[in-house]
Amino acid sequence: MPTPAVLLGFVAATVTLVLVPGPNLIYILTRSLTQGRRAGFLSALGVEAGTLVHVIAAVAGVSALVAASPTAFTAVRLAGAAYLVYLAVRTHRQPAGLDLATGARSRPVRLFLDGALINVLNPKVMLFFLTFLPQFVPAGTDPATTRTHLLVLGAVGFVVALILDLAYVQLSAPLHRLLTRRPRFLRWQRDLAVIVYLGLAAFTVLTAQL
Repeated sequence: MPTPAVLLGFVAATVTLVLVPGPNLIYILTRSLTQGRRAGFLSALGVEAGTLVHVIAAVAGVSALVAASPTAFTAVRLAGAAYLVYLAVRTHRQPAGLDLATGARSRPVRLFLDGALINVLNPKVMLFFLTFLPQFVPAGTDPATTRTHLLVLGAVGFVVALILDLAYVQLSAPLHRLLTRRPRFLRWQRDLAVIVYLGLAAFTVLTAQL
């Protein structure tokens, strides 16, 4: 098991990284502001479930294989961007002025899966875990112990990130209630979500390079 000092350092590093706004946090906040706290919570759970997939892939060596293959890495990158474009198109097809929170209550599985897929198909997250987790494993550790350390660190990172994501969602709830009382926001919230999804897709394509 990692020592308390290693765990403390890892938690501090994880908190610092999660607090810096990135694509996952922008996605979660967009869901929260346009569809409410419930949608934000489910999206955060999905995103961090995707984090667990990345941790397991890094420990099993799958991430290293994908990162070593330009073709496989590009396929993951384009699949992630394509799914974000799909979300934008799906959102755009909803009538303008519709309170998106109304539909969110009946589709919890969809909200969860959207968050999970967006994270799983983000190659930058894959590379992050491939390079970040091993930094907290002492040099010379045998392979079996290394895998145990990585799994424990991944689980701790999952818990820390989920707590912070849910805190962001909770803090955004009053703003969602305030905005949904304004007819102008109800007219524009669909377009806001579409713009964010397309922007994240462009970010994935343009910045996730080997």
